[in-house]
Amino acid sequence: MLQQPKILISGGGTGGHIFPAIAIADALKQKVPGAELLFVGALGRMEMQKVPEAGYAIEGLWISGFQRNLSWRNLSFPFKLVSSLCKAAAIIRRFRPDVVVGVGGYASGPTLKMAARKGIPTVLQEQNSLPGVTNRLLAKKAAKICVAYPGMEKYFPAAKIILTGNPIRSKVISIEGKRAEALEFFALDAKKKTILVVGGSQGARSVNVAVAENLKTLAAENIQMIWQTGLLQAEWAQQMIDEHLSEEERGHFKVHAFINRMELAYAAADVVISRAGAIAISELSAVAKPCIFIPLPSAAEDHQTKNAVSLEQRQAAIHLPDAKAVEALGKIAVALIGDRERQQTLSVNIKKNAVEDSAGRIADEILKLVQKKSDV
Repeated sequence: MLQQPKILISGGGTGGHIFPAIAIADALKQKVPGAELLFVGALGRMEMQKVPEAGYAIEGLWISGFQRNLSWRNLSFPFKLVSSLCKAAAIIRRFRPDVVVGVGGYASGPTLKMAARKGIPTVLQEQNSLPGVTNRLLAKKAAKICVAYPGMEKYFPAAKIILTGNPIRSKVISIEGKRAEALEFFALDAKKKTILVVGGSQGARSVNVAVAENLKTLAAENIQMIWQTGLLQAEWAQQMIDEHLSEEERGHFKVHAFINRMELAYAAADVVISRAGAIAISELSAVAKPCIFIPLPSAAEDHQTKNAVSLEQRQAAIHLPDAKAVEALGKIAVALIGDRERQQTLSVNIKKNAVEDSAGRIADEILKLVQKKSDV
């Protein structure tokens, strides 16, 4: 094994891509402290901030997604693609990685395409049960494909598939014995039941609207809330609280644009309301929280609904369609927060969905490729 392997990790766009990438990097560093890691992301996206905060270097590509509907934004796409392919090639030429890893997101495509063209082994990490178009194309040249769900032979070459689960941040799921600290951190009342609302790294407009429309119902049931709204909707959410709740009630509903201490948010929560993205489900499975999942209806091929329905069929979560959220969220949340037996059932069953040390497993597969290359 090389003492200082060079590994390039590409992808991002949302927390669902960035945080797994960081988890893989952390696992690699733990196994090989001398490893040299470099990230490649999309300029202007949140990875350009979050990756340096985690202690890793990152370079940005001028790239964005192709709009599937008719849009003037697509006019610049060919120029961005050519620019990104050229810059990705330059980064690879300069850094000379032993392996290149793609976690999904805009930057993965150009980076892995150029790596494969130069004969560098590539690893794909597919988080969803339904892979995106880019990963399906990249799979043809990938050395290994790490997946979170069984049955992915429908989309990828079976010989390349390794079932690893989704990598999640170890810090985020370290909640044991932290409830008292969590209640103090969020200034919560130990005598009240706590609902955590998580809209993802960029917020979830329709989930936030559903919560706002049900504030009075929730406040009347002695419930308190940690409400992660996303940056663009934080001010609006606070305004909704101020308009709909009494002065005494307002103090129990805490708005956060983004939560940096997610382990404390999970530790404080009795029930979680969330979108049904792959990484959200992986984290919530690991911490075994009773969940109400409201899938994003516009997700590619409606994969979030498939995720939520699958969990509901196993009595591992409650599935609430986005279109019914405004009408039903308050009643469903109140019923669940008051039903300890149902919470226990959901908690036990969602825990069965958790995969231990996914990031470590993926790191091992990457390092096997490094070893294979060094033996040549």
